[in-house]
Amino acid sequence: MAEIMHWADVIAEEALSKNKKNIISTGITPSGQIHIGNMREVMTADGVFRAVRDKGGDALLYYLADTYDPLRKVYPFLKEEEYAQHVGRPLSEIPCPCGQHKSYAEHFLVPFLNSLEKLGIRPKVLQSADLYKEGKFVPYIKLALQKRDEIAAILHEVSGKEVAEDWNPFNPICEKCGRINSAKVTGYSCEDETVDYACACGHSGKTSMTGGGKLTWRVEWPAKWALLGVTVEPFGKDHGAAGGSYETGIRIVREIFGAEPPIPINYEWIMLGDQGAMSSSAGVVVSIADMLEVVPPEALRFLIMKTKPEKHIRFDPGQPLLNLVDEYERLRDKENADEHEKRIIELSKAEGVSQSRIPFKQMVTIYQVARGDLSRIGTIAERCGFKEEPAVIGQMAKIVGVWLDKYAPAFAKFGVSDTVPVQAASLTDIQRAFLKALADILEEIGEPSAEDIQKIVYDTKTPGTPMAAALEKYYGAPVPPELIETKQFFSAVYLAILGQPSGPKAGWFLTSFDSAFLAQRFREAAEYRPWSSDGLSSDRSYFLTDQIFCFPVLFRARGGSRLSAGRG
Repeated sequence: MAEIMHWADVIAEEALSKNKKNIISTGITPSGQIHIGNMREVMTADGVFRAVRDKGGDALLYYLADTYDPLRKVYPFLKEEEYAQHVGRPLSEIPCPCGQHKSYAEHFLVPFLNSLEKLGIRPKVLQSADLYKEGKFVPYIKLALQKRDEIAAILHEVSGKEVAEDWNPFNPICEKCGRINSAKVTGYSCEDETVDYACACGHSGKTSMTGGGKLTWRVEWPAKWALLGVTVEPFGKDHGAAGGSYETGIRIVREIFGAEPPIPINYEWIMLGDQGAMSSSAGVVVSIADMLEVVPPEALRFLIMKTKPEKHIRFDPGQPLLNLVDEYERLRDKENADEHEKRIIELSKAEGVSQSRIPFKQMVTIYQVARGDLSRIGTIAERCGFKEEPAVIGQMAKIVGVWLDKYAPAFAKFGVSDTVPVQAASLTDIQRAFLKALADILEEIGEPSAEDIQKIVYDTKTPGTPMAAALEKYYGAPVPPELIETKQFFSAVYLAILGQPSGPKAGWFLTSFDSAFLAQRFREAAEYRPWSSDGLSSDRSYFLTDQIFCFPVLFRARGGSRLSAGRG
């Protein structure tokens, strides 16, 4: 069978066949929360950047924030009375919504850049506002103004759209109203590097080509390619459509700016559950900063790296997130992974970022057993065999805690009862005998591993084992084979601790507790019969709080199949 090459390596090889040094560029307009859909672009670019570098190539990764773009409307998350006056002004020149950043653009850009660091992505960050104000675009503005008619012809020939008579590839900023989308060019001087304009607000004036305006999008994009020497760039499928901005950009960069277009990576959207494609302006969004509060960074990278860019991704932070993290962890720990699988995991790693090896689902169990107490979480994690730095364990615990609070489905939640739950009264005689036998074995072996727990329970089916002997001892007679159902034994464990017949994976669950506690609880549960002669207990302390939730299904054991209710 032919070896499958990762999509990032395919693009990297094409890039290296054309260029000795590759400039991979990505960017977004920070007009609202930068969401996980936008993150597909930057992680795709990072994947190719790392692939080029892994092959010994010289590469540079740029992140270009379009901070000189105008605010197009008052978005739902903005106050009309505060931001209506700023519509049309460059994002870099608008006040910050929270007052903690130097501009509107910085308000959305800063948390995004912090998220990049958590994902191990460290591009050279550029802002279009700075490039315009530093005069970097001036040569391209001059060429665009001089070749206005040629650009208009290209736009018509490629997109089929006829530009208006007063159309111009440069948008001046009106010095009176501050808008960048309402003034028309009436003249220019390449020698003086100035542009004359007339604004819809009634003002006319002259502005500098250095920071006094910007190129229109379809001209600005190819100008960026030429300015930065971009050789590879990912972009959404809308830009790659027939007659779209990439297709017009190919001709503009070659015929107007004398440079070559980058290798395109046309990617599909990320869909948010059943709500459709993510969009900041439409309010269908989960910000990348919010997602990194509930998803380990490497699992988020894995979501992008395992999927070819042209395939759409459906993302749901609820139960499907559990499946995503579980898929990543199983592949990460797979002993006989093929080369393609190894490459996916390699590109999923967040370089320079410490990641916990505790399985997400196991931490979900540990966190709830410890009730969110970080010191107890660390103790339990060590008892389960994870000797990691407290900060690393704490970060994973924090992620799980937020996920449980915001997105976790009901079946993933549980609460440990301080006393024997009232539901333990429903235990059968064979379940009570099992709990007493299990208590004996736990006291004998001390602190068992998750694998030990599984074996102990299944040993009830094997005559001659200590567990089988102890079960018969407490049952008081030879146990009929039909009564030895491991499903019911696991159910007894959950009833004794949680007051419900099912729960998280038994091995992980029980190793989260001290064996002495388990032995005592199992003996108490086995003897628990709260009902008095009038049908009610005089001791009402057993009633449970609403912290207890139902588990209709269990977590899946690593590398195994889905387990039925009540199974470990």
